[in-house]
Amino acid sequence: MAGRPRDSGLEKRLVAAGWELLTTDGYDALAMAQVAVKAGAHRTDVYRRWPSKARLVVDVLAEYLPPVPDVDTGSLLNDLRAFVQDLAKAWNSPWNDGLVGLLADLRHDEEANAAFKQIVAQRDQPVVNAIARAVQRGEIGQVPELPLVGDLLEGPLMHRRVFGGRPLSADDLEVVTRSAYRLLTGTAVTA
Repeated sequence: MAGRPRDSGLEKRLVAAGWELLTTDGYDALAMAQVAVKAGAHRTDVYRRWPSKARLVVDVLAEYLPPVPDVDTGSLLNDLRAFVQDLAKAWNSPWNDGLVGLLADLRHDEEANAAFKQIVAQRDQPVVNAIARAVQRGEIGQVPELPLVGDLLEGPLMHRRVFGGRPLSADDLEVVTRSAYRLLTGTAVTA
């Protein structure tokens, strides 16, 4: 028994609609029914693919969140600067306004939480690579706990944006970068 032909572009339209709604209205206001309407689909099309808003949004982020480039500037300080500047672009984006809601929902959805952690690990990879290069160049003697380095860089940005509700300035980014550099190398930045 043949059914209706599958709409090959439907999932892409749904994810694109989810991104548009996430970036304009935020996570808290995003509704699965809105995604369906915006994509020209039925609500059941959305729920058939994503049983929760958190799972939909994680797939939306996986598709649309720009990767953090792995920049090799030849120095740990400048690699950290490049990483922090790219993180700041994401943290200054409107979709982050509802991130607390997503994080709360992830606690109740193991599959979405695992997928989100994979996105975070991919986004942290450039700083892991920068640390490895710094060790190879002799800028630092030992590899610190790598996830903590990413937390040290991104934590202040997240705090400023999510809890302070303030945009990140170039001065903020430099303070974060210099602080992490000093912690990793034991030396202060003198320029």
